[in-house]
Amino acid sequence: MKKALVTGAAGFIGSHVVQELLKENVAVRALLRPGENTRNLDGLDIERMEGDILDKAAVAKAIQGVDTLFHLAAVYAIWMKDWRGIYEVNLQGSRNLLWAALKADIERVVYTSSIAALGIAPGKTLANEDTPFNQYDLGNHYVLTKYLSQQEALGFAEHGLNLVVVNPCFPFGANDIAPTPTGQIILDIVNGLNRFAFSGGFNIVDVRDVARGHVLAAKKGRAGQKYVLGNMNITMPGFMRLVNRIAGKPNRLFLWFPRIFLRLATGPMKYWSDYITHRPPLSTPAEIKYASQYLYFDNSKAKTELGLEFAPIEESISRAIEWFRAHGYIRGGEQVQRQGLIDQTNSG
Repeated sequence: MKKALVTGAAGFIGSHVVQELLKENVAVRALLRPGENTRNLDGLDIERMEGDILDKAAVAKAIQGVDTLFHLAAVYAIWMKDWRGIYEVNLQGSRNLLWAALKADIERVVYTSSIAALGIAPGKTLANEDTPFNQYDLGNHYVLTKYLSQQEALGFAEHGLNLVVVNPCFPFGANDIAPTPTGQIILDIVNGLNRFAFSGGFNIVDVRDVARGHVLAAKKGRAGQKYVLGNMNITMPGFMRLVNRIAGKPNRLFLWFPRIFLRLATGPMKYWSDYITHRPPLSTPAEIKYASQYLYFDNSKAKTELGLEFAPIEESISRAIEWFRAHGYIRGGEQVQRQGLIDQTNSG
C-alpha cells in the first residue's frame, strides 16, 4: 500500500483505520460528507476530500490516484424516521464505490461489512464466516442492508475485483462521538438508563483491534474471503455486570426480563419515536429480537490467516468509559475502576 482512500474516515471505526494506516506510513485520502463532524481526524496528516458516496462523479474523482480502498461509510442505526436513507447509502453508495474501484483497477479493496451480515448459529454455538445468513424475518433494516451489500461486494470479487470482506463484531473504545448504537449500550448502562437484562449475548472487541484487522486484511486477506473481527463472547447480563464494575458501580442491580416482555415494552417506545418525538428510542422490538440471540462468533480465521491479536477487553471498555466521561457523555465524574483482567474465554 502506498496511498489509500478511506470512506467513513471520520467515523468511529474509520478514524481508527486512518490512524493505523498512518502508523504504516501509508498516505491517506479521507472521503468526507459535506458538513460532517471531522473531530476524530484533527491533527492527522491526511488529504481531505468532500463528497457523497451517492454522487458517482465525486466517487470517481476520489478514487483516482490511490491503490487501496477501505470502504467503511455506512448508516448504522436501530431507528430512523425514514428508512430510505439506510438503503440508499448502504446499498447504492457501496455499489458506486465498487464500480469505481473496478473501473480504476484498484489493487485492493477492504470492504467493511458486519457480523450482522452473517448467520447466527443455534444456542451458544459459535458462528463463523461460513454460517449461512438466517436473519431475514427480523424486520431489522440495518441487518438486512448489511447482508445485501455484503453479497454485492462478494459478487464484485467473483468478477475480478481484488476484494476482502471484514465483519466487525461489537466494537468499543475512544472517539465514539455519535455515539454509535454500540457505544450507546455502554452509556445507557453507566448512566442508569438501562437496568433490564435479557437472555442472549454478543461478541465484543476493541475498536483498535478492528482497525488493525482492516490493515492486516489489506495485506494478508484472501480475495473473496470474509474475516470475523471479534474478541470475546459474553452474555448480556455478564456484560452489564462488567460495565458497571469498570464504571465503579459494582453493586448496581438490574432486572432480568423475558424477551417477549421487552419486545412488548419497546413497542410503545418505537411508536413514541415514530409519531411524537422523532428521536431514537432506548430500544425497538426488532433490536431486542436480534440482540436476544447468542451472537457468538469464532475469530480463529482472522487470528490464523491475518495474524490478528486482541487487547484485553476490560481495557477496551475502560478506555471507552473514560473517553465518554471526559467528553461529557456520562453523568458524574467518578474514575474508572481498573481491576484485574477478566478471562478472555469467559462467556458469562
